[in-house]
This record gives sequence, structure tokens and C-alpha cells, in this order.
Amino acid sequence: MQVEVFKTNVKTKKNADMVVNLIKRILPVGKVNFDLEDCDKILRIEANEIQLQSILKLLLDLGFTCTPLE
Repeated sequence: MQVEVFKTNVKTKKNADMVVNLIKRILPVGKVNFDLEDCDKILRIEANEIQLQSILKLLLDLGFTCTPLE
């Protein structure tokens, strides 16, 4: 199981829910969630295989920034 954590600029629950639903629909992932209370608006994805570039492109196409955290 892989885990990827991203810093984003997603600020509202409505936008976070939209992003989570799109990721779940488009990519075969296990768990997707946001921590909007964190100053970095963290997106966390757990899956057997995470397509990093697809996640980054999806958020960019939606107008959000998304940076993988080490």
C-alpha cells in the first residue's frame, strides 16, 4: 500500500469533497481525504498504486495547486 501526501490550496469543504469524489471516480484508489484545518490543506491518498502525475494534473486542471510532500 502506497501513501502520498500533498500540500494544496483547497480551502472549502465543498471543494475538498468535489476533489475527493473526482479522484475516487477517475483513479483506482483506496482512501482519499483532506485535512483542511492544517495550514497546508493536506490531501492524503492511500492506494495500491498511486498515479502521481494524474493527481497533480487533476488538481491543476481544477485550478488548485498541489505539491507532493516528502
